[in-house]
Amino acid sequence: MRFLTMTMISVSALAITACDVDQTKEGKLPEVEVDAKGGQLPQYDVDGPSVNVTTEKKTIDVPKVNIDGPKDDNKE
Repeated sequence: MRFLTMTMISVSALAITACDVDQTKEGKLPEVEVDAKGGQLPQYDVDGPSVNVTTEKKTIDVPKVNIDGPKDDNKE
């Protein structure tokens, strides 16, 4: 999976660098007028919940799992 990802990134980088881009027209920012009179941002009074985080040691019994692999009947 990692090899496939690296290959795709390499191919994409090669495709991007192989492009020939020529500017055909100059860009221009729009003219914007702002009336900065009046207005007010809303105000909020937020009280978050009280959170008390503690730690405690516990012993947990975990079941033992045995896995038997397939048997090889053709032993030499």
